[in-house]
Amino acid sequence: MIRDRTRAATCLGFGPRFLHSTGQAYKGGPNSGVVLQITGDDSEDLPVPGQRYTFGVVKAAQARGDFDVLAERGRRLLRVHLPADLEGGLEIFASALEQALQ
Repeated sequence: MIRDRTRAATCLGFGPRFLHSTGQAYKGGPNSGVVLQITGDDSEDLPVPGQRYTFGVVKAAQARGDFDVLAERGRRLLRVHLPADLEGGLEIFASALEQALQ
């Protein structure tokens, strides 16, 4: 939707695997991009074996770390955090995005 409405070059990554590399990829070079980071709560969070924290905590820390690195370098970015009802949250977000792009 963003690409089609703005005609801007757009890329998409899906995490949590992409998170660290995304922060690395966009922290350098010219400040010509706009980053939209969408995160969400897990409907079921699992503990990391042998640790007192969960995989959800690890994923959230990775996302926050990337956001912070990009912000420190003056990148234009926005973070949207969705609830565990991911489908419902995405519907609300898509509707808001549609209105913003009109």
